[in-house]
Amino acid sequence: MTNSPALGDTAAGGTALSDAAPRDVAAGGPAPGDAVTGGSATTDSATAALVELSRQLGRPDRRWAVLAEGNASVTLGDGRMRVKASGVSMAIAEPGDFVEMDTAAVLRLVDAAEETHPDDRGAGDLGDAVTRPATDTTADDEAVRALFAAASPGGRRPSVEALLHAVCLDLPGVDAVGHTHPVPVNALLCSPLASLLVDGSLFPDQIVVLGTDPLLVPYLDPGLKLARAVRRMLRDRIAATGAAPKVVYLQNHGMFALGASTAEVLQVTEMAVKVAEVILGSLPAGGPVFLHAADVARIDTRPDELLRRAALAAATAAPAPVVAPTGPARTSGSTTPDTLTDRTPDGAIR
Repeated sequence: MTNSPALGDTAAGGTALSDAAPRDVAAGGPAPGDAVTGGSATTDSATAALVELSRQLGRPDRRWAVLAEGNASVTLGDGRMRVKASGVSMAIAEPGDFVEMDTAAVLRLVDAAEETHPDDRGAGDLGDAVTRPATDTTADDEAVRALFAAASPGGRRPSVEALLHAVCLDLPGVDAVGHTHPVPVNALLCSPLASLLVDGSLFPDQIVVLGTDPLLVPYLDPGLKLARAVRRMLRDRIAATGAAPKVVYLQNHGMFALGASTAEVLQVTEMAVKVAEVILGSLPAGGPVFLHAADVARIDTRPDELLRRAALAAATAAPAPVVAPTGPARTSGSTTPDTLTDRTPDGAIR
């Protein structure tokens, strides 16, 4: 992945790298903002930041991801990525709960699937997609199983969402990704009102953190089918707007937050949850009232808001303490890859 321009030089509302220099890490490990940016951090520091991000995303009090839901990833800057293993609870993630993968190899599989199924379209048609039955995915499942088996040291298998993580990490300015199923977000994504998440902007800070062009993807079978559809939709969106979205909403599924650092992924997730809560809260009062396009454009390009956006992107403050889950962290009946291998065709838990 090529280095991205500084945040102020990107197209408005897009995901971009901060131009702040990496800070020295104090004793006690890096904060989420210290994830690899432009390939400058070490593998150990990137993994430490990824672990902390996962624990923050999986905090039980937040209800963004329960049990083994969700996953997170970072690029290691040398053509590799690290992603959460299947069946692991993000709330109690440890360094050994992440799997290293060859990003290019994953993308070759995604692109090969696109060439093999050139007529498998329809991702842009929300109405048809939610009623269209899944087609035979046997060949796809076998290809994914073979790729993941090669990246499964010690029995740790990547999440099936690793395919979509690779697609997102291949975008300019994206070095960290978080996938969650927040209750307020999914309340909308699992309703006829899912489009409210992308129909407009409600308040200034939403624009500062999330940009102006979130992407909504109809429900598609998680795995190759979803990854290749999102890859195509992201390319179309970047061609139209000049920048990648910071949020990818998956109907009847969850959301992907894209960032230049793990800190930004956490910020994007938190703001997306707030937006969903505001929308849900507005419904009894008649529904949301979106800002006018001219006001959105003004906020998106105001010098003071650009400075605030840059400050947020460069944030290195330590995160809030992780709320410890109740009960033992690991038990013989815990949700680990060994106990959940056969839950899906590709042996992966989402």
